Amino acid sequence: MIDLRQLRENPDAVRDAQRARRRDPADVDAVLAADSRWRETTAAYESARAQQKAFGKKVAQAAGEEKQALLAEVKQLAADVKRLEAESATALTARDAALRAIPNLAEGAPEGLEEDFVLRETVGEPALLDHPVKDHLEIAEGLRAIDMARGAKVSGARFYFLTGVGAQLELAILNAAIDQATSAGFTPMITPTLVLPESMEGTGFLGEHADEVYHLDKDDDLYLVGTSEVALASYHKDEILDLSGGPLRYAAWSACYRREAGSYGRDTRGIIRVHQFHKVEMFSYCRLEDSYAEHERLLDWEREMMARIDVPYRIIDTAAGDLGTSAARKFDCEAWMPSQGTYRELTSTSNTTQFQARRLNIRERTEDGLRPVATLNGTLGTTRFIAAILENHQRSDGSVVVPEGLRPYLGGREVFEPVA
Repeated sequence: MIDLRQLRENPDAVRDAQRARRRDPADVDAVLAADSRWRETTAAYESARAQQKAFGKKVAQAAGEEKQALLAEVKQLAADVKRLEAESATALTARDAALRAIPNLAEGAPEGLEEDFVLRETVGEPALLDHPVKDHLEIAEGLRAIDMARGAKVSGARFYFLTGVGAQLELAILNAAIDQATSAGFTPMITPTLVLPESMEGTGFLGEHADEVYHLDKDDDLYLVGTSEVALASYHKDEILDLSGGPLRYAAWSACYRREAGSYGRDTRGIIRVHQFHKVEMFSYCRLEDSYAEHERLLDWEREMMARIDVPYRIIDTAAGDLGTSAARKFDCEAWMPSQGTYRELTSTSNTTQFQARRLNIRERTEDGLRPVATLNGTLGTTRFIAAILENHQRSDGSVVVPEGLRPYLGGREVFEPVA
């Protein structure tokens, strides 16, 4: 969540940030009202508690009828203290709930645009194919690489089997991502994909995003994660980190689950928008002042992976109104998809500043005392890469050229041939 002191001292700035995100600025007033109520109830409780302590001394010094009268007052005062303590606790819960409804403050993200982004960079030119363009699913079916029909038979719509070279290609992408991250100093991890509610809430994936999340109710009360960011952010929950040696960096390979509620059209064909996929995610804990340069570094590592798969892509700076709850700024790498004649997101990297760490109570020790750390995340490889590779490296006979950057992970294989 955002810094309450900042909201108290400059509520107009937070209201402006709400408007930039297309949110209701009245949410700020709700926080201020709840905060005022909490301060009033807390002051009343502390006053009654002090009075109770003072009465204890009087009772000890009194005797006879005076003592009996004081004991009656103490009994009533104890009841008042208990009631006021409960009111203060209720007010605190209400204040924190109101504060959690405020998304992170966008920092440097473009505002007031007709589109939802600003183009930062374009890398590579879409190839002029000398044959009719096939989409990734048609190509994959010729390679016997993806089986959507049996995926639907087994699990329902938007599930699939990766078979043969499809499975090999995904493993190549993810292994290449882990190798790259490890060589850059990241600690590789395999993370849980079921997490507690406080982990989902702490990273900002409940609330307005709850309809995207699978929840195991009944007695479990666990959530299936849509990204290993959730587990990685919660890894150091309630800890004090030593960042004197620089950022702590982790790279996690995990399965991911998303409802993809509301998605429709061409994106529902094939493996662009599915309910289950695999991903390697980078995650960094660092000092707030270092987070902006760290964000650019994460983007550079994503550029390296995009170069490995050798597809045309663009980098966009997401507008404030299109940011998720936790992100202060977000860059996406979008690959060219020839069958659609447009770009589709492959990777995303976000600086969430201190928003997640404040919720998860992850701090660092500084000369001025303890303060929340900054957290950042970024995609390094995912199942969706397969779609971009197949479409951009397709040939007229249905074969697909294997990108050079992935050949070491495929036994040196250069071409995927269609299966008769």
